[in-house]
Amino acid sequence: MAMGSSCVSSPCAAARQANGAASVVWGSSSIHGMTKAVSLREACALVSKRVPVNGVRATLTIEPSKANTKRSQYEIQTLTGWLLKQEQAGTIDAELTIVLSSISLACKQIASLVQRAGISNLTGVQGATNVQGEDQKKLDVVSNEVFSSCLRSSGRTGIIASEEEDTPVAVEESYSGNYVVVFDPLDGSSNIDAAVSTGSIFGIYRPNDEECLTNLDEESTLDQQAQRCIVNVCQPGSNLLSAGYCMYSSSVIMVLSVGKGVYGFTLDPLYGEFVLTHSEIKIPSKGKIYSFNEGNYQLWDDKLKKYMDALKDPGSSGKPYSARYIGSLVGDFHRTMLYGGIYGYPQDKKSKNGKLRLLYECAPMSFLAEQAGGKGSDGHKRILDIHPEQVHQRVPLFIGSTEEVEKLEKYLA
Repeated sequence: MAMGSSCVSSPCAAARQANGAASVVWGSSSIHGMTKAVSLREACALVSKRVPVNGVRATLTIEPSKANTKRSQYEIQTLTGWLLKQEQAGTIDAELTIVLSSISLACKQIASLVQRAGISNLTGVQGATNVQGEDQKKLDVVSNEVFSSCLRSSGRTGIIASEEEDTPVAVEESYSGNYVVVFDPLDGSSNIDAAVSTGSIFGIYRPNDEECLTNLDEESTLDQQAQRCIVNVCQPGSNLLSAGYCMYSSSVIMVLSVGKGVYGFTLDPLYGEFVLTHSEIKIPSKGKIYSFNEGNYQLWDDKLKKYMDALKDPGSSGKPYSARYIGSLVGDFHRTMLYGGIYGYPQDKKSKNGKLRLLYECAPMSFLAEQAGGKGSDGHKRILDIHPEQVHQRVPLFIGSTEEVEKLEKYLA
């Protein structure tokens, strides 16, 4: 077989079009053996030579360049791209993708407000109290409006419930989806004036078959429909489809789970996009950091005091646990998830059921903890198994490394 003298319309031409994106191996196989060309130019030169017809076969192979399999330093995975991949994999549907995208937009807006709070006169108290009787900061009110507005405009939420609102609210602008979204728009707002870490927490429950306020008929009263909203919202954490938080600190980090691991995205101010920076976060099975407000030590019961004393005992290792407490659930939990240990806000003589809300704080955070291999407990049972009896129900919370939470449960048993 005689080879043509030109590389036009041949593998050589295809390789040239790849602009050096492939390496070429050429050889002639016969009783005389194999000859290889290292470069594209050598391969074309060898092919262009007339090859004797007697039993000689020429081959030209284009192999993918190993250099091309190397990831580009400019390649980034945005939250939007990640959500689309989850949708393609069937983990979430298109409706949930839109809801999570609207939450990310709310977080960007709140991050900007937090960073400019001192400049924009958004520090200090608003002058009103929320349903729990707590003083509302100016940013509490604004953040709640931002979060609610983004969720409404998504058109995919049926009911939204905020820590700052008395009762859950039906969304009349819903086109489809009807997801139930619960959120704390700005956790740790008491730290705002001191520019300490704050955050937003959210949880997303399954769509409801039974609509809330959108089907208000002549025989139904507003109170009856509001009660139906409350019933739909009061679901155990085990029903959560997705949960997450956004921390506003030295960087803005959004951590979320859609039921298959925990992922962290950092807001890149250059692009205005959340970029994947923490893949498949796992809480260490144990840790040497505890995060409790020890100012309430004298108000705790004896069992909890005994546990706390044990943490401070150096023991045989000679190293007691380290105390770290920011006073912001999002900040303290984020550190605990990355470094291991335990975060706790127990009940005491002043707060019989603790201070943290089950729906807006404890359940979403416990969902994340379990997805990352940790544990969330009220000291006796799993947080995600508790069925809320009230929208603003409070429960004690102990969350973090599995071994550390189980150690505390033994002391409280």
